[in-house]
Amino acid sequence: MAVSGSKNFELDVAEYIEEAFERCGLELRTAYDLKTAKRSLNLLLAEWANRGLNQWTISQTSIALTQGTTSYDLDATNPTAVIDVLDAFIRRTSNGTPSDLQMNQISRSEYAAIPDKTAQGRPSQYFVDKQITPKIYLYNAPENSTDVLYVNRIMRMDDVDASTDTLQMPFRFYPCLSAGLAYYLSLKKAPERTGMLKQLYEEEFERALSQDEDRASFRATPDTRAYDYA
Repeated sequence: MAVSGSKNFELDVAEYIEEAFERCGLELRTAYDLKTAKRSLNLLLAEWANRGLNQWTISQTSIALTQGTTSYDLDATNPTAVIDVLDAFIRRTSNGTPSDLQMNQISRSEYAAIPDKTAQGRPSQYFVDKQITPKIYLYNAPENSTDVLYVNRIMRMDDVDASTDTLQMPFRFYPCLSAGLAYYLSLKKAPERTGMLKQLYEEEFERALSQDEDRASFRATPDTRAYDYA
């Protein structure tokens, strides 16, 4: 028996929609069926952004700082594509050697409580203002125009515009997307299957998300000092 040797299986939007309709016990028949399914698919992708971190949407950018300027756009070309900031650090280069300083994120109220936001120094804290066009605010205000801010951003996934589009996601999320779209369509077209399809969707999402988390070694050392003098 010969295996295919290929690892390039990928569905386009029309195929995801056909799969979702079949799970609802229906067939894709009209142009409106396609239109309403694409709308549901875009809403599903928006819901994924609300559910938490999708590793493949992380994008690092660098922002040249300007002395005394406290706020910066998170994406110069498409500012509304940024959902949130995962972490940030300041890089300062001296004699050709870069040195990175990890920054701490603070809340809106903590930033508001800073009495002099224009005080200059090496920035060590940041606040993300999550407006439609998010901005990042630094404290201290940069003391020079040579430091560089590096930001790991969580970005929006590409929209679904055409039925021939493919989707911006890793292979392991294909079943989750199919299950989620079937659940969303069932709310409109097959409500008798909604409960079953929702349960399947949640199970698929948890399985996929469990493989999308950071893994790092962890070691715990018990504190035995209380027993040293017993």
